[in-house]
Amino acid sequence: MATVRQPISPASSGALPVSPEPALRSAPPPDEQAIEQRFDELLRQVQANRPTEDVSLIRKAWNFCVQQHRGQLRASGEPYIIHPLEVAEVLAELKMDATAIAAGLLHDAVEDTPATREEIEANFGDQVAHIVEGVTKIDKIQFANREDRQAENVRKMLLAMVSDVRVVLIKLADRLHNMRTLEHLKPERQEAIARETLDIYAPLAHRLGMGKVRGELEDLAFRYTDPVSYEQVAAAVEARRVEGEQFLHSVEDTLVEQLRENNIQARVEWRIKRLYSIFQKLQRTKASFDQVYDLLALRVITQDVASCYAVFGLIHTLWRPVPGRIKDFIAIPRANRYQSLHTTVMGEGGHQFEVQIRTEEMHRIAEEGIAAHWKYKAGEGSVTARDEERLNWIRQLVEWQKEMTDPNEFLSSLKMDLYPDEVYTFTPKGKVVVVPADGTPIDFAYTIHTEVGHTCVGAKINGRMVPLRTKLRNGDIVEIVTQKDHKPSRDWLTFVKSPRARNKIKHWLNEDQRRRAVEIGRKLLEREARKFKVPMTQIDDQDLGRIANEYGVATAADLLAALGLGKHSSRQVLNKLAPGYTELPDAESGNEPKPGSGTSVMPDAVRKLHLTGSDSLQVEGQNDLLVYRARCCNPIRGEEIVGYITRGKGVAVHARSCPNVQNLLYESDRRIAVEWSRVGDDTPGRLQRYPVKITIFCDDRSGMLKELTAVISDDDTNIRSVDIRHDDSGEAIIEFIVEAEDLRHLNRMVLGLRRVSGVRTVQRTQKL
Repeated sequence: MATVRQPISPASSGALPVSPEPALRSAPPPDEQAIEQRFDELLRQVQANRPTEDVSLIRKAWNFCVQQHRGQLRASGEPYIIHPLEVAEVLAELKMDATAIAAGLLHDAVEDTPATREEIEANFGDQVAHIVEGVTKIDKIQFANREDRQAENVRKMLLAMVSDVRVVLIKLADRLHNMRTLEHLKPERQEAIARETLDIYAPLAHRLGMGKVRGELEDLAFRYTDPVSYEQVAAAVEARRVEGEQFLHSVEDTLVEQLRENNIQARVEWRIKRLYSIFQKLQRTKASFDQVYDLLALRVITQDVASCYAVFGLIHTLWRPVPGRIKDFIAIPRANRYQSLHTTVMGEGGHQFEVQIRTEEMHRIAEEGIAAHWKYKAGEGSVTARDEERLNWIRQLVEWQKEMTDPNEFLSSLKMDLYPDEVYTFTPKGKVVVVPADGTPIDFAYTIHTEVGHTCVGAKINGRMVPLRTKLRNGDIVEIVTQKDHKPSRDWLTFVKSPRARNKIKHWLNEDQRRRAVEIGRKLLEREARKFKVPMTQIDDQDLGRIANEYGVATAADLLAALGLGKHSSRQVLNKLAPGYTELPDAESGNEPKPGSGTSVMPDAVRKLHLTGSDSLQVEGQNDLLVYRARCCNPIRGEEIVGYITRGKGVAVHARSCPNVQNLLYESDRRIAVEWSRVGDDTPGRLQRYPVKITIFCDDRSGMLKELTAVISDDDTNIRSVDIRHDDSGEAIIEFIVEAEDLRHLNRMVLGLRRVSGVRTVQRTQKL
């Protein structure tokens, strides 16, 4: 019989392990014979997946790897060679070719052993060398901080990935094994690596359609980034596991019988939703655990698309569908090429469960993503049109961010581009256009074409004119109204969502600012020349270009732009061009930055103000400036901060995570380095305290407020105010304004609040 039942195993799918603790290797380090046996098993798996593959390259890479890593140990105490072997095993599970697996074995050779890229290329060919170089971290360049290094390593990986996607597949396999053994590192390193995994690598796996890898990365990282929530969600799932599995078995029996009676060939799997997915849903909806209706799910895998829709109809005859919970990703695939039919139905006893229906091919793509179709023949990569579509966003991302010199801006934009939620809209001719969640007509316009975005003056949604700020919804038909010679507005940056639109607008604004600065600089120089009767022949572009290097710029246009922005004195430049016509007064010469110093002239309105805004913030190298915390985010000591020179109000300090930072800092000349002032004595009571708003979503029960205030007061924290209200579901929403010394103090307080029984979510509300 073709219809089979198959529960999804925890190791290979979305099901959870019986214990909330992930499986970690705790046995004694394996001996060399055991390691060699594992390698032999790896070769057998490669040959089973690819019968015609020549595994001699893999064996050669293994011997080289064993020799290079001999004597090295991991933090766990086991031989280092276990790590590249585990990475190769992950790649073998993805059915990758010999070149990829050989590169996986060698991925740390250049970084952690005396081996060089030239040696790798000589022994294993240029393809393997290119992949290994793409995975290798940048370690020979000095960076100002860890964030800069992280950004450049990610940028390097993406650039290499454009020409060979195996680079990122190896990087994901590498990160997966590191996350599986993260317990052996120090707590601060655990949290940093786990946070990077959630911010970059798990979303990257999602965009490549690798659901299996993404799910495991998220659950492993969740354990270290938010241990309290992890324990709470895991305990809630375990409490319902037995009942849930019994229910799924009964539903499965019913469905299998109906598939047999209707002569539909398919296999049925079931799963319990992953921990991190549950947590995200609870955070997003502010619902209780009992309101997670897709906790239980069946998956029906058929032979063809027609059978998918036949099963879809059969499901709805057996159980009543929940309105608004039907999604057809077969007709309109997600941006990462994911295809499936989703429906949520009501079972016996009021149990809701989700059913996903897809073909075998769709299932492989959903689990393995681009790895499911990435084929290599005769040593050369060939990729299908679908895979090209899947990689288009990466090429576009690299292209859009070529001009991003600030590493933090690059990382912030990258995280935005790895968004998991999308809205599917249509052009009037029926073409599907995917924009990010809460995207606007401006995002839609820039997705169509850059010029359409630049010249956009209005939009029609479903035939009706709407404001450009309108949020698009699934199924909207959008028509963009353009006007020749219209230019982007700076206000657009406050509501656009897609990195493409944001970067295109920023690029145009920067170019426009530069053009105006060049015009102003030329007018200032010409006015100074007329004042001192300097012949205009002595200030042409050729002469300006001759002295440009003295001011740290490359061309005459760059020098004029610097004059227009007030970075240098036009009189000083004129004196360089026409010595003897004018003399610089000593006072002016003393205040003028030396050519090529790169020092910007700070606006006088700011320089004359004194430090009155905050006694714990200061501008690096300055002690006479007005510095104040921005009200939109209210940063506190310990947070990463960035300064922005306002017009006449001093330096506004924002938390780097503030959503307004991206909108404000596109004018790089107004950015300034700020830091928390050093404190001589860290004794409690000596530090400045900051007002912070904390919002708590919790059960409305007797004694809840008493327990929450006890947690706060026990931490020697003053409560400024309390506000309590209820939502439609009867849940209590309690807002405290408390005084926190620093970020560590705040995090400790939040951790204590989360442990109170009945608390669902604790959030910091940045704006008071």
